[in-house]
Amino acid sequence: MRYQISGKQIDVGEALQSHVKSELGEVMDKYSQRPTDALVVFSRDGHNHVCESIVHLSTGLTAQAKGQAADIYAAFDACCERMDKQLRRYKRRLKDHHRERTGPVEFAEASSYILAAEDEADGTEPDSLQPMIIAEMETRIPQISAGEAVMQMELAHSNVLVFRNERHGGLNVVYRRDDGNIGWIDPQ
Repeated sequence: MRYQISGKQIDVGEALQSHVKSELGEVMDKYSQRPTDALVVFSRDGHNHVCESIVHLSTGLTAQAKGQAADIYAAFDACCERMDKQLRRYKRRLKDHHRERTGPVEFAEASSYILAAEDEADGTEPDSLQPMIIAEMETRIPQISAGEAVMQMELAHSNVLVFRNERHGGLNVVYRRDDGNIGWIDPQ
């Protein structure tokens, strides 16, 4: 597994890096036999240290966790505990989906844009109906089932996920509704 351990205006020493690799490695060995890479970022929030980790699994899923504490090691341990709890909760579902899948998850490349928010506080009409593009990025769209898409969305703590349905190959969307339920858009 590849590790990328960094700090935002914090020096991450060798001792902390080896602690992160050993502890996160144990959690990943327990629940997922083939993680591909892990990104761990340490930062400060007032008097507390914050640890955010993102682990990409070979099944195409991405697990994400965040921990916060006064000590940097305690912040990582809280983050690692959340990752452990999350993966334990989804272990059975991960195994069931992985057993049915014969090959790795396929991804399609797509463009992703960030648009400027319209400031309508002054009450004037915009000059043009074309929105201003602030940033353009590449994103990956997985080809998975609807159940796996809901699981991926929950693991990533996201409100929406666009995916290619492996049953018919069409683009689908799952999203978290205001009432707490999950919506699924499947255009025919």
